[in-house]
Amino acid sequence: MLQWLRKRSETGRRAGELYGSVVTAARQAPFYGMMGVPDTPEGRYELIALHLFLALQSLPDAAGNDLRQRTIEAFVVDMDDCMREMGIGDLAVPKKVKRAAAGFYERATIYQRGLTDVDGDGLTHGLRRYIFADDENRLDASAALAHYVRAASSALTAQPFDVWVANGSARRLLDTVNSTAGMTAT
Repeated sequence: MLQWLRKRSETGRRAGELYGSVVTAARQAPFYGMMGVPDTPEGRYELIALHLFLALQSLPDAAGNDLRQRTIEAFVVDMDDCMREMGIGDLAVPKKVKRAAAGFYERATIYQRGLTDVDGDGLTHGLRRYIFADDENRLDASAALAHYVRAASSALTAQPFDVWVANGSARRLLDTVNSTAGMTAT
């Protein structure tokens, strides 16, 4: 029994660290400056959902569903905490958290389809739809973000997500994508 508790505790600690890396990756300034993602609660949520998708997708099957589930639980707890900090009433928080979690799964499905459809531009359209609220003027930023997601997904086959973020690879990739796409601060 103690071994089960230790394993559960270790998985919870690992999930917390992984989710911390997700938030760190999502809060990189070039997303909000050069790429023009709205620096609003909605924009931050969208980038957290995107990076959570990348983190979970990159986990090897050996990591098991428990780590994936505990990481999603950390996301849900964070959404709950953030909504309460924003002053949303106690009665409305559970409904909004449920919508945020459902929104993550919806986005993950679209992003997964977009990654597997290398010839199409489904990923670009999905990113524009969610992150840029379907703004036709943000097509270049959506395409640059799609390039970032594809490159990140590829890079994450070689190293764990939290290491990728901690060693600066995520930031270097973002800077490379922005300079290649000719993005400038908006």
